[in-house]
Amino acid sequence: MSEILQYIPGNSPLHHLNPVTKLLLVILIVGLCVMSSQIPFLCFLIVVLVFGALFSGLIKEIISQVPFLILLSFFLVLLTSLTVQEGDMLFTILPSTEPSVAGFGITLGGLLFGVILSLRFIVMITAFQLFVIATKPSDLVTGLLAFRLPVDYVLMLLIALRFIPSLQLEAKRIHEAQLCRGYNPGTGVSGKIRSMKPIMIPLVANSLAKTQVLGLTLDMRGYRARKKLPLHKLIFGAGDFICAVLVIVILATFALLHFIYT
Repeated sequence: MSEILQYIPGNSPLHHLNPVTKLLLVILIVGLCVMSSQIPFLCFLIVVLVFGALFSGLIKEIISQVPFLILLSFFLVLLTSLTVQEGDMLFTILPSTEPSVAGFGITLGGLLFGVILSLRFIVMITAFQLFVIATKPSDLVTGLLAFRLPVDYVLMLLIALRFIPSLQLEAKRIHEAQLCRGYNPGTGVSGKIRSMKPIMIPLVANSLAKTQVLGLTLDMRGYRARKKLPLHKLIFGAGDFICAVLVIVILATFALLHFIYT
């Protein structure tokens, strides 16, 4: 099982992009997908991200998240279909006793809203994952500090990102240790739920212990006395100009679908 949100070394053009360029591109894609309610445009953003993953050799990491994205989309579509009662009634679950009042069921408006919400989450998760796994932690710090973010917030974000793969590996070790001891929670959904209890308790305890050690380490290294971090020199290359062209294409597609053909 590969670690999630962990930097993967590579020599692709995406890896060599300036971190500021990658950060601006992610902000643009996430912002446009939140503002857009057009399914073709959201699908266009997904195609752009998939081609970016193919071009950078990170398509396996994106494919590994497909089951999670499908499960998330299913629950979002199901939730919105049952809660948003707008548009034509596609399927009636509870018919109404009054002829003038529509019954409770799945409507076209709720179904479309669920699909749009699912596509938005897919775009945001994929864009953020590509940005993190193709950016060195040192370059990530440089890119965030270039936006004049406080050092404390940059450090918290970097630690949080690093904790995610650490927690994943720790949970895997605890699960393997429980299996070696003969723990059998059963099969099916109930077995999956019961298997989480002996993993979560030691995982939370170990995480709290790590945070205490991390805080002491920061104090011993004099972080409070030296909050200004050295910045690497930001160099923009040919790939950054190609990304500028890509930004123009994305903005043109957004304007074309939202202002011209509406």
